[in-house]
Amino acid sequence: MFQEMIQSLFLIFIAEMGDKTQILAMAFATRFKVYEVLLGVFIGSLFNHGIAVAVGSYLSNWIPIETIQMIAGFLFVGFALWTLKMDEDKDKENKGRNFGPMLTVALAFFIGELGDKTQLTAITLAVDANFPVFVLFGTVTGMVLTSALGIFVGSKIGEKVPEFAMKWIAAGIFMFFGIGKLYNTLPKEYMTPLHVSLFFVVIIVSTYLLLKPTLKLRKRGEISVFRETAITLYECTHKIKEGVHEICLGEAICKKCEGKGCIIGYTKDLMEYIGGGEKDISFINSQDFSKSLIKKDFDEEKVIESLSMTLIYLMDVDQKGISIHKVRETLEMILFKQTLDYDGNRNQYYENLRKINKPIGDKIIKRVKELTK
Repeated sequence: MFQEMIQSLFLIFIAEMGDKTQILAMAFATRFKVYEVLLGVFIGSLFNHGIAVAVGSYLSNWIPIETIQMIAGFLFVGFALWTLKMDEDKDKENKGRNFGPMLTVALAFFIGELGDKTQLTAITLAVDANFPVFVLFGTVTGMVLTSALGIFVGSKIGEKVPEFAMKWIAAGIFMFFGIGKLYNTLPKEYMTPLHVSLFFVVIIVSTYLLLKPTLKLRKRGEISVFRETAITLYECTHKIKEGVHEICLGEAICKKCEGKGCIIGYTKDLMEYIGGGEKDISFINSQDFSKSLIKKDFDEEKVIESLSMTLIYLMDVDQKGISIHKVRETLEMILFKQTLDYDGNRNQYYENLRKINKPIGDKIIKRVKELTK
């Protein structure tokens, strides 16, 4: 039974490398906390694959095992080719955001995977399984792991993500399983040189036709939806970090780095917790840095730039953790020597900025508008 679970996990994990599941996960990770996205993936996949496993188990009672193995072989070959198909839909992944983070993600994954190769893979695995529940556990775990990997890789390397190689590896593994099953189950009278040659000609031609749009895209220097989403996630998590690092005066001026004892050192630490893991950090009241700020001469324009990017993040992300608001407060403390309330009402926040310091407030508002054009 554990063998069935591991095989199911492995095949689903491979099937979704560089595919729609990872695109969805990365896109949602720019809006929601990572744990909310992964929990949503788990719920959506559990219901989606639960249906698939139930269907597969039912079919296994009516179809002979030899026929099942042969059908599975053809399906795995088809999944290999399907993996090479380029995802072109940019918009439908981001619809339906009014149900709360986890339910929104769960619905997106449940609907998005209906009739998709992962659901069909789950059906295929369940038909041939002795322990369908373990197949379900394996496929759902595979979905969560591939989503987590997509979020991690997208946030760390952005445009350097090896999408093309990932697709080739995934397709190769499915093709290996498919051809292996066909070799062991097809009647010998069909295993003639002519039939085998025709089979591989069809595979080669299909591979070329499926890869043609991707190759054209690469030739024109354009990026795919998967890579574009990875870049967005990368920029979302790194632009603010880079801005905060720019503000740091360095040891040449400060003589000795104070780490978390400095407002920027503390802010750098906060940046590592945006999107999750906030229970592992001890939050400090930004007001506690008021005395040390007297001795610091931070570049006002750099602070304005960082606060502007932070505000854009807050406007674009549906669910905000404490960390990003603490970053906002530390930047406000540097500029105004006090913090402001922000409840999501942008206009009210702008009004408060102008009340405290109209010239700086106008600069921030202007910069936010420039960055969001």
